[in-house]
Amino acid sequence: MLDQNLKNQLAQYFDLLKTEVTIGLSAHNDENSKKVKEFVEEVVGLSDKISLIEKDLPLTPSFEIKGSFDHGRIIFAGLPLGHEFASFALAMLQAGGIEPKIDDTDKKRIESLGQADFETIVSLSCHNCPDVVQALNIMAILNPSINHTMIEGGMFQDLAESRDVLAVPAIFKDGEFFEGGKQSLSSLLDKLGTKIDKGEFDNKELFDTLIIGGGPAAATAAIYAARKGIKTGLVASEFGGQVNETLSIENIPGFKYTEGPNFMAQMKEQVSSLGVDLMTGVLADGIKTLDDKVELSLDNGAKLFAKTAIIATGARWRLIGIPGETEFRNKGVAYCTHCDGPLFKGKNVAVIGGGNSGIESAIDLAGIVKHVTVLEFLPELKADEILQKKLKSLSNVTVITNAQTTGLYGEGRVERLEYTDRLSGEEHKLDIAGCFIQVGLIPSTEWLEGSGIEKNKMGEIITTKDGSTNVERIYAAGDATDTKFNQIVIAAGTGATAALGAYNYLMVNE
Repeated sequence: MLDQNLKNQLAQYFDLLKTEVTIGLSAHNDENSKKVKEFVEEVVGLSDKISLIEKDLPLTPSFEIKGSFDHGRIIFAGLPLGHEFASFALAMLQAGGIEPKIDDTDKKRIESLGQADFETIVSLSCHNCPDVVQALNIMAILNPSINHTMIEGGMFQDLAESRDVLAVPAIFKDGEFFEGGKQSLSSLLDKLGTKIDKGEFDNKELFDTLIIGGGPAAATAAIYAARKGIKTGLVASEFGGQVNETLSIENIPGFKYTEGPNFMAQMKEQVSSLGVDLMTGVLADGIKTLDDKVELSLDNGAKLFAKTAIIATGARWRLIGIPGETEFRNKGVAYCTHCDGPLFKGKNVAVIGGGNSGIESAIDLAGIVKHVTVLEFLPELKADEILQKKLKSLSNVTVITNAQTTGLYGEGRVERLEYTDRLSGEEHKLDIAGCFIQVGLIPSTEWLEGSGIEKNKMGEIITTKDGSTNVERIYAAGDATDTKFNQIVIAAGTGATAALGAYNYLMVNE
């Protein structure tokens, strides 16, 4: 079941266990049970601190992880391999006495929660699912009233279909659908109604530079500012930004290949090591300049003050504004082929968008689904020629240009897409099970209304060569600005520029 490399990794992890861990196995004689049993038995054989017992659990095959202290139930239904291997290893370590690495504020929020039973249906190829699984497992570790079960959708396909799960991760709370898609620990706590108390920010001193955002532009700005020796803070809903949703990255100098979450985890470690005050779990909702400083308002009512500020709030997926787009989200409307593609195996799907992201999605889906239809509004595809050449080699892909998508329809889930031929005016219908929308990004700058900061017609912040905006003391960087291209390295470069611009301002004026 486990190759020697994985066994060696687990054995090293298990050497860190402080207390004993018991695995309660629920298995029958079917093939899936045999696989789970083999996995568990191999794990148990890697440490004398791990023991195995039989247990009657709600789902079979599954197993429960139990530490020697009082905590909530942590159950894995199916095999925690692929991207969930790390979730399993962390759950074992935390049950074995290794304290989760979260800040005290989130810990207090978790401890304040009441009774709740969570289930998360995942795909082992989903790179967003582990964030949810690990967050809910941490809640169960820190609060005995919280229980969590990871359900591997491939092994429990009937269960996933009975709950109309067409996108992962799909989170259920007390048997009812709770939330879907990418979630962080902070965002889950927000949705559970536990806000960070504004009092947590009462004693924050005046920052030299305050950075708003959590992506590569913000992280790089924080690194450059902190290395200049000035008091630096960074505030964001979560650290990582859009890069956390990027599975494969092959165009960052010095990295032949990396994955978005891993790359941003390294950046976070670097930012933290420089003493930057990281404040996550809150959103900025207003900014203005006073006589000698900048005032930033947060969504929990708190205010932060700084001599200079750098806005790096990035961008989010653009909506196309058609019927069914939001109504069917996680019910056939999806954005990540790596996460949700396997749920449409053997079915017909559509991809809206003929740029690089759209064509890359179509190529990925072609190896999984029955047929892919690509719809592009313009007369021709906009993707790189190498991607178009690959697309043309696939027999189960159809490309339709001059197509204006007019709506998504169905009973409870996506069943049909309608579009109009922009040349003839003729209306068409496509029977589909899923629709992946890939029409680019929109800058997250609407919260700046009333700030006086100048934006272009796309909503992008207009900056000068040193990253400054038209408002003194306020700088901007990354995908929230009017940079011509949206790339990780370009965002990072503009972050460095803005930080140096802010530093120069301080040197001259302070």
